Amino acid sequence: MTRQLHLNAFLMNTGHHEASWRLPESDPYAHVDLAHYVGLARTAERGTFDSLFLADGPQLWGSLAQRPAGALEPLTLLTALATATEHIGLIATASTSYNSPYNLARRFASLDIISAGRAGWNIVTTAGAEAARNFGLDAEPAHAERYARAAEFLDVALKLWDSWEDDAIVADKAAGVWGDDGKVHPPRHRGTYFGVAGALNVPRTPQGYPLLVQAGSSEDGKAFAARYAEAVFTAQQTLADAQAFYADLKARTRAAGRDPGHLKVLPGIVPVLGSTEAEARAAEQLLEDHIVHEHGVDRLENLLRLEPGTLELDAPLPDGLPPESAIEGAKSRYTLIVELARRERLTVRQLIGRLGGGRGHLTFAGTPEQVADEIETWFTQGAADGFNIMPAVLPSGLDAFVEHVVPLLRARGLLRTGYGPRRTLRERYGLPRPVNQYLAPAPAPALV
Repeated sequence: MTRQLHLNAFLMNTGHHEASWRLPESDPYAHVDLAHYVGLARTAERGTFDSLFLADGPQLWGSLAQRPAGALEPLTLLTALATATEHIGLIATASTSYNSPYNLARRFASLDIISAGRAGWNIVTTAGAEAARNFGLDAEPAHAERYARAAEFLDVALKLWDSWEDDAIVADKAAGVWGDDGKVHPPRHRGTYFGVAGALNVPRTPQGYPLLVQAGSSEDGKAFAARYAEAVFTAQQTLADAQAFYADLKARTRAAGRDPGHLKVLPGIVPVLGSTEAEARAAEQLLEDHIVHEHGVDRLENLLRLEPGTLELDAPLPDGLPPESAIEGAKSRYTLIVELARRERLTVRQLIGRLGGGRGHLTFAGTPEQVADEIETWFTQGAADGFNIMPAVLPSGLDAFVEHVVPLLRARGLLRTGYGPRRTLRERYGLPRPVNQYLAPAPAPALV
């Protein structure tokens, strides 16, 4: 079978552009409207996307003045979407820094069962002092410590998901035996960060465990991805950078003893469509014209660890910014933004405009053919296994992508025309169902 794209719909309230909520077509209350998300999920399913994805963090993001703030808890929302869809995968972000393995493993197992095997977990370590203070900490843990905790967290979660063998439920009414206690394996884990004694109180799920997704591109993030991740969401601005990241991550995965084909790399793209290139540019400019630059300056100063009032709108970024090694949170995104500004000699105003659509992800304005060409180039030139589609405005941007770009990708043989017999999210990503770690491998046949 010819290699085909994996498409994930990254859904964010009124759209990824920070000014999307100001357009006449937008609903400022969409971020808490279940019907809005049901409509988006069904549109993505009509476009035969592999999955949809919800970002999240345990803090109130930014200023309420800037854009719709707050969000429904993603696992709760995805459970509702599981009953409104049939095929599309459902990926939720959840933090290893501010959750416990037992409760989170149970919630993901429940979603996987309710959705008949469509759950995915975007594993994040959560940067930022704001989140830390919501959990009784004075400051965020160090970057390396967050990833060490994440590794132990995931190891415990995997033990919990495997704590029931697939055939632990006997359901023998005549004998009066519902299950086999010998096929339940309590983790009895005691580590640096966690102690978990008992087995999960949910049976093993259709997928064994959720699709494991990771979004960090720092050195610690890439090492974690090579060990655990089955899909990686990444932000890359150029084809060359995306090719280098792709090759590096695949090599790291191979070095970790895993099949590189079992890790899918999905860069983000913010498509702004028009029937002509001029129309697409005009739509992009309309959004940029609605940016409130004061909000952008505040956000950029915070990201760059600068004192308020440091940046000037019509001047470049100042010299002497700290290196990535001095940054404790969002290391790779910090470097991407600084390099973008330096490489293209952008003023702060121009940089805010570039970041307004995708916060560092590739923004591409053009005709459906041009967007399809860009996707095909990255896919065929060793830069991506698929894409995180991040519409600038919702729902119109997703509608336009499904109506105008998806048929072109299908006509080129790059995207499925239907879901077919593969039902679980793992199957859609071309991944095997994991073997339960508590089962002894079958003995090798005797030599004759």
